[in-house]
Amino acid sequence: MRHRVAGRHLNRSVAHRTALFRNLMTELFRHERIKTTKAKALGIRSQAERLITTAKRGKARGGVHERRQVAAVLRDRAVVKKLFDEIAPRFAERPGGYTRIVRLGRRLGDGAEMVVLELIE
Repeated sequence: MRHRVAGRHLNRSVAHRTALFRNLMTELFRHERIKTTKAKALGIRSQAERLITTAKRGKARGGVHERRQVAAVLRDRAVVKKLFDEIAPRFAERPGGYTRIVRLGRRLGDGAEMVVLELIE
C-alpha cells in the first residue's frame, strides 16, 4: 500500500533521485525548456514552480535568505542569478502556473512518453 507516500520515486534511490531532480531543474532554468520523459517532468514540475515562487518572494524583499534556499537546490551560481534577475521578474504578476508540458510522443527505444517542459513566456 502507498498510503501517505508522496512524490514520484522513479525506481531510484533517494540520493540518485535528488541529484536527478536537481540536474533537471538546473537545466530547465538554464535553457528555459528541456526534453525529458513525462514521469520526470511531472516529478520536477511542482519543485521548479516552488523555486520560482521563492525567487519572486526574495526579489520583492531583496532577501539573501531566499537566494540561499534556492542555491541549496540548484548548486550553480549562474543559474541562481538568472532565476532571480531574469526569470522571477518575468513572472512577477503571475500567481502560479509558470511551466507548460507539451507532449511529443513515444521514444523509439523503450516507448517512454516524451515531453517538453518549458517556462511559459
